[in-house]
Amino acid sequence: MSHITVTPLSPALGAEVSGIDLHRPIDIQAFSEIRSAWDQYLVLRFRGQQLSDPQLLALSRQFGELDPPGPNPYGKPFLSDFPEINVISNVKVDGQPIGNLGDGEAAWHCDMTYIDNPPRAALLHALELPQGGGDTYWSNMYLAYETLPTELKNKLAGRRVIHDATYNSAGIMRKGMKEINDPREAPGARHPLVIRHPDTDRPALFLGRRRNSYIIGMDLSESESLLDALWEHATRPEFTFRQEWQLHDLVLWDNRCTLHRRDAFDAVARRIMHRTQIKGTALVPGV
Repeated sequence: MSHITVTPLSPALGAEVSGIDLHRPIDIQAFSEIRSAWDQYLVLRFRGQQLSDPQLLALSRQFGELDPPGPNPYGKPFLSDFPEINVISNVKVDGQPIGNLGDGEAAWHCDMTYIDNPPRAALLHALELPQGGGDTYWSNMYLAYETLPTELKNKLAGRRVIHDATYNSAGIMRKGMKEINDPREAPGARHPLVIRHPDTDRPALFLGRRRNSYIIGMDLSESESLLDALWEHATRPEFTFRQEWQLHDLVLWDNRCTLHRRDAFDAVARRIMHRTQIKGTALVPGV
């Protein structure tokens, strides 16, 4: 019998799940409760989960087929024994980074939307943390869409957007890419601007990331103006949840109906996170 407790963390999204040990497989009833909470709150936090990498992988697979990490600037997996795990870290060993994204701010984005089937979800596990900084924020794209004026919703209907593949969320150019000066020429997937979530059947804004984004079929200036307005709206504080990390926190989020970003932190501090992601499917237009 399940004894989990779900506690909301903000009015917009995010909840903490307690009363469960993630070192062992989740039973059917508890998993059903977690899935229901995930559909409702979009981001779930589990505290005090000191998982090994094999345990993190086993847990992640309960949520679906694993998706390999996107290519990093160094051209090879950070963990040769566990290539399905991405390392998010500023730490260097013998002058070589052991992970992605460094210590700077990571701009608002959702993960790997430059591919045709972006990841369904991600799990992030805190292994080492700085004394301060490095907080992560999520924003609710259901709310962002629902609160748009009707006139603007109508303007988005049927529109698709280029999701640029050139840079990662820390602004680092991906291996094999070149500088893009015109967003209309950016490489990457073309996704609906509003999607229909496959699990909840709710419409959500699907923005990806701002750099080199372009709404297909619009004049460039019109696209830029509309995207600027949508991004300002979608990241309003009332739509967001702030995660202040504690050691061995594990956070699960839905990549299809949220955006996320990260604060910068002290460059000499150590921050190591291990991350997995769940394979997604093609996105369906929401309007």
